[in-house]
Amino acid sequence: MNVTLRTKPISNRRLSLYLDYYPPIHNPSTGKPTRREFLKLFLYDRAQNPIEREHNKETKILAEKICSKRSLEIGNGEYGFLQREDRNINFVDYFTELSEKRKDSEGNFGNWLSTLNYLKAFTKGHIKMTDINENFCEKFKEYLLTTPSIKSHKTRLSQNAAHSYFNKFKATLKQAYKDKLLSENINERVKPIKQAETQREYLSLEELQRLAKAECDHPLLKTASLFSCLTGLRWSDISKLTWSEIQHSESQGYFIRFTQKKTKGTETLPISEGAKDLLGLPGEPDERIFKKLIYSAHFSILLGRWVLKAGITKKITFHNFRHTYATLQLSQGTDIYTISKLLGHRDLKTTQIYAKVIDEKKREAADKIKIDL
Repeated sequence: MNVTLRTKPISNRRLSLYLDYYPPIHNPSTGKPTRREFLKLFLYDRAQNPIEREHNKETKILAEKICSKRSLEIGNGEYGFLQREDRNINFVDYFTELSEKRKDSEGNFGNWLSTLNYLKAFTKGHIKMTDINENFCEKFKEYLLTTPSIKSHKTRLSQNAAHSYFNKFKATLKQAYKDKLLSENINERVKPIKQAETQREYLSLEELQRLAKAECDHPLLKTASLFSCLTGLRWSDISKLTWSEIQHSESQGYFIRFTQKKTKGTETLPISEGAKDLLGLPGEPDERIFKKLIYSAHFSILLGRWVLKAGITKKITFHNFRHTYATLQLSQGTDIYTISKLLGHRDLKTTQIYAKVIDEKKREAADKIKIDL
């Protein structure tokens, strides 16, 4: 890093003295990158008398000393972004601390723990924060793309799992830079693992109707699943939904006012009367509607049995009901922008995957009609 003493013209024939850092440093006061540190010292532009000349001489000596001091501090990792005594902290321990903060988010916490397991395996549990660089990041990326799954020990970790885990790693790099434990924002220079396109399973309208008629061993599970099909809500949002969030007005009809657990965005989601009627009689305003339903392995088994009873052989998870809502909306003519808003997507690209599904179905339909020439 270069530190250069420079001047900037200000009022009354004065030149303000400042240090120019390249590349930019992390300003400890503002928390933002900066190239300038103003020294609150000035020189007279074209000194006109002995007093001004003496002032310029002494001030310049002082400014040059500060410049040399800053260069030394940066070289020793003591200024600005590396002020903390614990800058040699174990990166794996730091990642563990961040993971613990995600305990309230079941799915997200699980992904952080999985990432931690691979990070521990790759580093053998220890690497200094000061040893984190682009080369290390690229090697960890390659490791995730080639290592066997910890669960299966045979199958290679999937592209999308590697994508998810490496994003958690990059998020930690970003936070470490904010916490002044990394001297550079390495996260900005390290490219993520590309996400592979996956087949998003969903139910056709006819399959959904069969599922609604089929008996389920857990009635509340059936209600929650059908409610997801009719609203597009994730399990994380359904599980915390309270009666007070189900609202009604003469102009808007029924709608849900809630905060998405995944994105933290506040949403107003219109719902049909059929979706509202599924829930039955309302309880206390602050009472969770599905409080007796707990996501577990047994939950998945009951869901699988119910799907089979409906004569559906597709592998269906609870999240596929959200896909069902989106795909059926699109197939019924709802424009993709509206669907994006209904799903609470921040980026339209996330929603466009459903358009590809519909295009595939159109192609299959077109190929069904053939004539012999």
